[in-house]
Amino acid sequence: MKLLSSLLVFILFMFGIDAIAQDPHAESGLKKVIVQEVLQVSSYTYLNVLEDGNKKWIAVPTIEAKLGETYYYKGGMEMPNFYSNELDRTFDSVLFLGSITSAEAIDVDTGMVDPDAPKEDVKPAKQPTLDRLALNIEAIEGGVRIGTLFEKASQYAGQRVKVVGEVTKFTANIMGKNWIHVQDGTDFKGAYDLMVTSQEIVSVGDIVVFEGVIAVDKNFGAGYFYKVIMEEAVLLK
Repeated sequence: MKLLSSLLVFILFMFGIDAIAQDPHAESGLKKVIVQEVLQVSSYTYLNVLEDGNKKWIAVPTIEAKLGETYYYKGGMEMPNFYSNELDRTFDSVLFLGSITSAEAIDVDTGMVDPDAPKEDVKPAKQPTLDRLALNIEAIEGGVRIGTLFEKASQYAGQRVKVVGEVTKFTANIMGKNWIHVQDGTDFKGAYDLMVTSQEIVSVGDIVVFEGVIAVDKNFGAGYFYKVIMEEAVLLK
């Protein structure tokens, strides 16, 4: 009888520990990760994290993350067999996130983001748009303005050039490449949006410098025609 009582106490004790160990934010849909490794590149922070006992790679717009820190996230876009040019490394899989939330910014009782908590670790994602934005992005040395590319398209056809601008829309993995809309505030006769194809991952709102080959009158079929497009672009910044 004493043995049975002891066994029951042990089982209750173990279940009690398990209940305490459960993440209090799980019901809110937030996923908890603990940082195991940090890799910084120009626009992103790659984090090797522990989630439910399994290690995985996630990438977020640049943050100051430290080993052992706890973060929460929702959603994301998984990129299998992702190659990073800056790291010269292929990852089995990377989950790209628009933002990630520190444990300190989560309300313990509700599992929601605490409005009074510091927000330095949270970068709100801008909404994609094809509308013209009021931008005043400074030109870079050796670069070409987007308005100039449209004005002198034939001059730049087949040339490798650099452009700086803000990402306004990003679509991943269509026909084996990522499709990125970029604006810099300039235009030519109403043409202000440069389509860039690349293997790079960027976020809407990022200020980027791309280098790629300019093609003109490019027709991909199905209504996808571009007077000017930058192809095979690599991210310089």
